[in-house]
Amino acid sequence: MVKTVLDMLQRAVERYPDRAYAFRKTEMGWTPKSFAQVQSESRSVAAALVQRGFAKNNTMAILSEGSPEWIVSEFATIMAGGAAVPLSIKLLANEVPFRLNHSESRGLFLSKNTAEKIFSVRDQIEDPNYFYVLLDDDPDFADQLAAENNLKRGTQLVTIQELAAEGAGSPDALRQVDTICSELTEDDIVTVSYTSGTTGNPKGIMLMHRNYIANSSEAIEVFRIPAGYQTLLILPCDHSFAHTVGIYASLVAGISLYFVDARGGSMAILRNIPGNLVETDPTFLLTVPALTGNFMKKIQNGVAAKGSFVNGIFERGIRAGIARNGDGYHQVPFLTRARHFLPWLLAELLVFRKVRTIFGKKVKFCVSGGALLDLGQQQFFHALGLPVYQGYGMTEASPIISSNHPWCYKLGTSGKPFPTVQVKVVLQDGSEAAPGEKGQICVRGPNVMKGYLKNPDATEEALRDGWLHTGDLGFLDADGFLTVSGREKALLISADGEKYSPEEIEEVMTTACPYISQAMLYNDHNRFTGALIVPDTDAVKKYLKANPDAGVEDVLRLFTDFLQTFRTSEDLKQRFPSNWVPPTFMLLDEPFSEQNGTINSTMKLVRYRVIEQYGDLLAYMYSDEGDRYSNPKNRAVVQQLFGLE
Repeated sequence: MVKTVLDMLQRAVERYPDRAYAFRKTEMGWTPKSFAQVQSESRSVAAALVQRGFAKNNTMAILSEGSPEWIVSEFATIMAGGAAVPLSIKLLANEVPFRLNHSESRGLFLSKNTAEKIFSVRDQIEDPNYFYVLLDDDPDFADQLAAENNLKRGTQLVTIQELAAEGAGSPDALRQVDTICSELTEDDIVTVSYTSGTTGNPKGIMLMHRNYIANSSEAIEVFRIPAGYQTLLILPCDHSFAHTVGIYASLVAGISLYFVDARGGSMAILRNIPGNLVETDPTFLLTVPALTGNFMKKIQNGVAAKGSFVNGIFERGIRAGIARNGDGYHQVPFLTRARHFLPWLLAELLVFRKVRTIFGKKVKFCVSGGALLDLGQQQFFHALGLPVYQGYGMTEASPIISSNHPWCYKLGTSGKPFPTVQVKVVLQDGSEAAPGEKGQICVRGPNVMKGYLKNPDATEEALRDGWLHTGDLGFLDADGFLTVSGREKALLISADGEKYSPEEIEEVMTTACPYISQAMLYNDHNRFTGALIVPDTDAVKKYLKANPDAGVEDVLRLFTDFLQTFRTSEDLKQRFPSNWVPPTFMLLDEPFSEQNGTINSTMKLVRYRVIEQYGDLLAYMYSDEGDRYSNPKNRAVVQQLFGLE
């Protein structure tokens, strides 16, 4: 009987004894660790932790890019009776100490890339006996790091390879680990994952063995993943979607994980993704809307660069594919499919096949989570022949709640709830919504968290009457598909108190307008909704090159003309009420990013930080001077970014 994730690991070892579990890119190429190696090394590291006084219910934090050693560090912590605290490498340095102190972690697994960040705030760590484990096999770097930070080498700072050797040499500690593992229950905590803090301070989400077992096993069952699939894990390991489907679902189906080459740091990771995709030839990919949006724009720009003839075939093929596919659930009339067959086939033979090879030769589909995926993106990739299936979840639900998948999907929705997950939509008066009626999404099932660490009030607020109240708004349609419209706390609020979720409009703005890179809508009891817009500088520069006589006013009209399409396009008018579409906007001269704290580790907008950072600009937008698009501040940004007079 499988009662813990360690039982899942044992089954994987028995079923796939020689299969590679995880790969790291090194100077020698892609270096694997098998399921058996991960289990053995984790046991040895756990023994060393026990020798160092690590006790049941203690925690160890992990601040590193994804790697086989990450997996070993997490399983080792669990084998020693504790819980892992996965942290994002995109956290700002001043965000790290709270998580380490609040979780009472005994130590930290870190990498060469994250060492500078953590040691810059080391003096804020409250535990005087805190120790550090380097996941890179680089003793010389560890020596240097210890010397620079006045740490006792081998005690306060050790490599994970040294820790494994230490534990492997202690039979008594190894036997103690085996005893600890045998006493674990399905209700013991596996991880404490901190919320990304998009609307406030982070909370520590406690996920149990039974949460991970249920969600990861069901993911494999629903998607019918056979043994032998492989994926390039683009998302960071701390991302709950990648964590469950990457680390744990892989145990169920023997999936091999390739971690993006992280040598050189965060910027190198982004640069290495295209090459790593070709090298690893994944069968499927996990992604988020921000990534698929970037892929979509790069594909469109790349095809456009081939000339008008190729681009024409491509665009007609996409339109034909969208028409032939419909929403994926309801049958498309035969005549419609027949009418669009030839333009789709021509594009498939001449363009689409070549485009898909940028993701490798074997990729069958992608699964997107973490935020709303614009309908246009879904239609685009399905037409291209690389379907992106939108799912919905949250870390508190381990994280998957619902998902489209190859066997049942409806574009524009987040799919049907997983079989063991119950979903209901609740109205403000507490009654259950009828099909198609929007309210708060509530969830019940074996995937729901134990609660928030040291936060009984937040736990009580989230877990009421046996249901997880997600704080997300949406509805279930008559076919049982869930549509998510946004966060309750991210709502726009009009002057008369009416509320609306902004995410869908924002997603359309960034995917449908080539000149908009990022956008955030804002309305806090004001007379109209405004927008903060980050221009796509490359696209605007291309426009200026093609239109050498264009000036500041012409550039500003690129944005306002697009916003007008929300009022002129029949499709957009049906999807979005015009009173929530921004009539004006403010341009920003720098993007939202992890560096300035406006984007979190899961690539979501941190709204309260944007409001804090641009409060003066938002106030100006509602002033007599600022409420028109061609205001002095917008003109100044265009002049600064594009050198126009």
